[in-house]
Amino acid sequence: MALSAQQQEIRDWLAQREAILLAHNYQPGEIQDIADFTGDSLGLSQAAARTGARVIVFCGVHFMAETAAILCPEKTVLLPRLDAGCYMAATVTPESLRAKKAQLPGVPVVTYVNSTAAVKAESDICCTSANAVRVVNSLPQDQVLMVPDRNLALYTQRYSPKKIHFWAGCCNIHDALSRDEVLACREEHPRAVFLAHPECRPEVLDLADVIRSTAGMLAYVRQAEQKEFIIGTEMGIIHTLTKENPGKRFYSPSPHLLCPDMKKIGLGDILAALKDLKPIITVPEDIRLRALAAVNRMLAVPRD
Repeated sequence: MALSAQQQEIRDWLAQREAILLAHNYQPGEIQDIADFTGDSLGLSQAAARTGARVIVFCGVHFMAETAAILCPEKTVLLPRLDAGCYMAATVTPESLRAKKAQLPGVPVVTYVNSTAAVKAESDICCTSANAVRVVNSLPQDQVLMVPDRNLALYTQRYSPKKIHFWAGCCNIHDALSRDEVLACREEHPRAVFLAHPECRPEVLDLADVIRSTAGMLAYVRQAEQKEFIIGTEMGIIHTLTKENPGKRFYSPSPHLLCPDMKKIGLGDILAALKDLKPIITVPEDIRLRALAAVNRMLAVPRD
C-alpha cells in the first residue's frame, strides 16, 4: 500500500522518536493503515508494554491513553488530541463511585476498562466486554456492582447467577442503535450474519446471531464461512474487516454508529504530537498502582 506524503512523514518521525503508533479499531482508516498495532484499548496497551519503544502515540480516546500510562509507566504516552473523550467514561467519577460503594458495603466493584484511571483505582477488579462474564463469575461474593455500562451489566446478568447492581452509564453510540434499524438492515440483507457488541441495548442483542467484543468480531469473521455481515458496533471497524476479508461484505445497520470522539484525531495531529512530544498523558503514581492492581486481578482470572 502506497503511503501519502503525510503518512510517510509520520512513519519517519516514529522511527526518529523510537515510537510506536497505536490505533483503536474505531479510528479512521488512514490512521489504522499506518499503525504499528490496531485493536481494542487494553490489547493495544498490552502490546505496547511488550515493545522496546520509548514513546507511545495512542490514537483513541483519553481513557485509553491513561490505560497505556498505567501499564507502561516508563514510556512517554502521547494523545494527539486531549479533547478526544468518552461519553461512557464520563458517566462515573471516583467521587460518585465512592458514594455508591458506601451504599453497598462489601459488594465488589467490577469496572469496565472503558473508564478513567481514577475510577479503576476505586475498583476491586476490571473487566473487558469479552471477559465480563468470566470475571464476574470468578468472584466469591453473590453480588457485584458493575460500572459504568448498564448494557454490559445487563448482558453479563444473562450468564451469571449473581445479583448485578449496575451503573446508569452507557456508550451513547451503541445505546442509540435501535431494534427497528437492525430489523430494517436484516430485511435488506437477509443472508447477512448480525454481530452485535455487548454495549448495545438488550433488545438489540436479542436479535444478534453473534455477540462479541471488537476483537471477537474480527476473529469470528476471519473464520466464518458466511460472506455477508451486519456489524453492530462503531463503523470504523469495517475498515479493518474489509482489509482482512476482501471476499466478504459488511453493512452498518445505522448511520449513527459513528463516534465523533474516535474521529477527532487526524494525521496532522499525530505529526504535531511526534514533533512536539505532547500532549503527554500521565497518571499519578498512587492512582496508577491502585488501577494497575484492578487490571492485574482481571488478568489473573483463569480462562475457561
